[in-house]
Amino acid sequence: MKFSSHLILLFLSALTLFSCGNADDDVNFALNTGDGLGEGKPVDECLDLGENDLILSIQDQYTTLPGKVSIFFKVSDSEGNPVPGLSADQFTIYEQGRNDECFNTISTSESAARISPNSQIFSNNTLLVLDLSASVLESSLEELKSASISFVNNVMPEVTQESFKMAIYWFDGEDGLHELNPLTASKEELTASIEGITDDISQDPSTDLYGAVIESTEIASDLLVESTKGDKIGAASVVIFTDGTDQASRYTQDDAQEKVDKADANISFFTIGLGSEIDEQVLSDLGKTSSVFAVNKDELETTFNDISDLVSQRANSFYLFEYCSPKRDGSGDNNLAIQVKNGNLQGAVQTKFSADGFTGGCE
Repeated sequence: MKFSSHLILLFLSALTLFSCGNADDDVNFALNTGDGLGEGKPVDECLDLGENDLILSIQDQYTTLPGKVSIFFKVSDSEGNPVPGLSADQFTIYEQGRNDECFNTISTSESAARISPNSQIFSNNTLLVLDLSASVLESSLEELKSASISFVNNVMPEVTQESFKMAIYWFDGEDGLHELNPLTASKEELTASIEGITDDISQDPSTDLYGAVIESTEIASDLLVESTKGDKIGAASVVIFTDGTDQASRYTQDDAQEKVDKADANISFFTIGLGSEIDEQVLSDLGKTSSVFAVNKDELETTFNDISDLVSQRANSFYLFEYCSPKRDGSGDNNLAIQVKNGNLQGAVQTKFSADGFTGGCE
């Protein structure tokens, strides 16, 4: 009977593992046990914090002498939508040592708690891929340039950060993407390259949409591999604009869709369609993260802004939270819980850290 009970528990655990995915597909949950908390776990019941409206998914954590604890995590709501723009004063820290029956609240001011730049452990790359086939160049080039510049301004940080980069590519009917601007952290460089687009840039009036999807996915995959070397965590976004369907017929829809579906989970895919000649279903499938459509060129900037908001929110929902722990050398492993409040919503996650070697003097 005891053996049968163990089998049932094992089956239920496996069922939970494979059925409880996370709605967000730009986070690496390789260490996730199925509850969406990454390396963390649910907080102890003694804290009595209530149900989680916000999900804190711990992606990495480490300590730095003389006593700093650093936690890198992503915040999303219960629907999987990213939650950007949080500040240190919205977080509460709880610690539990071996002599504590439950957790004690740690003052965020006394512990010098802060949200720190995460460039040393996080890399975010965006690929903007533009359809510059004849139909665009002849009828909506200026609107596309204006919308693209707005996209760059919305996605790239006000202050240049090496952890946020973008590259711009374009396609027509030729086999292969054309590089308009290589990967860079410079907003000015990206804007200048867009402003330099002329109506004679393309020599092939056709549209190789599926080829553009395939190659941009390969580029994003390579960038992700390169940017996550040295224990970094990375995410990438592919944003593709077109005003029509694939005309080159060099690749099939299935070829492109398979490439997207099999891409690394840390790559997000967005599509923007313009006009009446697009296939909304195809673009929705290829833009599996999100798709938007403009009826005419006057709506183009609005649709680009809609996508740029989503791209920016995802990138800015990653936080590096750091504080100086009052625990000292000899206390061993200590439990840590972090709670965040955003309006009426709250969420928390629990982990542990070693205070070996911790002394005073942390700032």
